[in-house]
Amino acid sequence: MDRRRFLTSAVAIAALPSSLRAQATPKTVRIGWLTAQRELSLTPYIAAMRTGFTELGYVEGRNLTIEYRYADDAIERIPELAAELVGLSVDVIVAQGAAVSAISKLNLPVPIVYVFSADPVSAGLADSLARPHGNMTGLTFMAAELNGKRLELLRDIVPDLRRVAIVANSEHRGVHLERANSEEAGRRLGLELQYYLVATRDELKRALAEMAAYPPQAISIFSDGFAVQNRQSIIDFATSQRAPAIAGWPVFAHSGAICSYGPRLSESYRGLAYYVDRILKGARPADLPIQQPTKFEMVINQRASKALGLAIPPSLMASADEVID
Repeated sequence: MDRRRFLTSAVAIAALPSSLRAQATPKTVRIGWLTAQRELSLTPYIAAMRTGFTELGYVEGRNLTIEYRYADDAIERIPELAAELVGLSVDVIVAQGAAVSAISKLNLPVPIVYVFSADPVSAGLADSLARPHGNMTGLTFMAAELNGKRLELLRDIVPDLRRVAIVANSEHRGVHLERANSEEAGRRLGLELQYYLVATRDELKRALAEMAAYPPQAISIFSDGFAVQNRQSIIDFATSQRAPAIAGWPVFAHSGAICSYGPRLSESYRGLAYYVDRILKGARPADLPIQQPTKFEMVINQRASKALGLAIPPSLMASADEVID
């Protein structure tokens, strides 16, 4: 733009009524991002959230600032990092994963939009998905019915499947819902399920030792932050037992599980921007129902299947969103 056109535009904007002038130069909003995880583990999902903001007209550096805070797997740092964000006068805090339960106890004066894998009702964050508590709302990955679907996938992949071990975090809010769905599916499919409920690495180590004494034909992993952090130990053990592993999120398939089937996580993270936008425009968190996944994806690790001597049915290969060769 040359100098004359610039001056003409500036004069035109200055001549507008104040209300229209505000629209021409939008207010910059400041968002806080808070997680107990490390930055690298969330890079693709942060990119998806940024895409969501862009689609809604927010541009970082022009009318949007995002303040990022990572606790680097030290959950005890969440109160300190939350206080930093409040001190920066953020308009909304976006909380992720294990940070959600921690931040819910702080009674912060800032609206909170969250995304996590637990059941919000079991976690005490809502009376129901339609009725979130206080100044918090958001999205959950919890879709208990998918655990039965994953058992069906294992049955299709493993000939004469009878015994399946399930590894789950006993402290994950909503694990009882996932277990109930798995048990119902197990009865329907004629499977013997062995549950190993763990909440620490020592408990996981003992559970794997017990499992080795009565090896399963396959392992289903209930997906949450603890499982992600310890996925390699579980998947390596499964491989040593020549038992395929399955879980809900792509990171497991990319780490050696034979298959993952679950929510399309990038869609959920894009959806965070929509809820933040609603709150910035005046909506109360308590009036925004908690969202569950509506889009799902399957990732098949053909390299893992070949190493285990298993053939993935052509129908599954055809329906996979991604195949790892």
